[in-house]
Amino acid sequence: MSGRIFTYTPVGHLEIISDGSSLVGIRSCPEPFGDVSGDAVTAEAERQLAEYFAGDRRRFELPLRLCGTDFRLRVWNALADIPYGETVSYSGIAAAAGSPKACRAAGNAVGKNPFLIVLPCHRVVASDGTVGGFSADINIKKYLLEFEKNYYRS
Repeated sequence: MSGRIFTYTPVGHLEIISDGSSLVGIRSCPEPFGDVSGDAVTAEAERQLAEYFAGDRRRFELPLRLCGTDFRLRVWNALADIPYGETVSYSGIAAAAGSPKACRAAGNAVGKNPFLIVLPCHRVVASDGTVGGFSADINIKKYLLEFEKNYYRS
């Protein structure tokens, strides 16, 4: 059995998808669409996302099913290690993934992150400190960075 729900957050609608035992994706979407049927995994993800946006959660504890190349998996695992309220450069992510010269490839892998917010790709910025790119709306990335900066201080 699998689940698929939509939840509304301060950054808009998020689609949460599970395979029944693990999450397989969390992504931004303009509006809910299609049939939905939640399960325990999607309900837990929705609960933890609500805690995050309430300022009560800084790290997610969810079962994730990561599918990708070895390099992408290393990058996505490195994303999980970026502390709340902090940022790292694309070159820093490449180094953390064990390939310090693969900045562009790391950026591509960050852009393919299947778990928006939960694997905090929004915390990856350009080496000059500017926001850089984002697979979802860039305003979502700016919001998340500012949101975490404000709660990080408290």
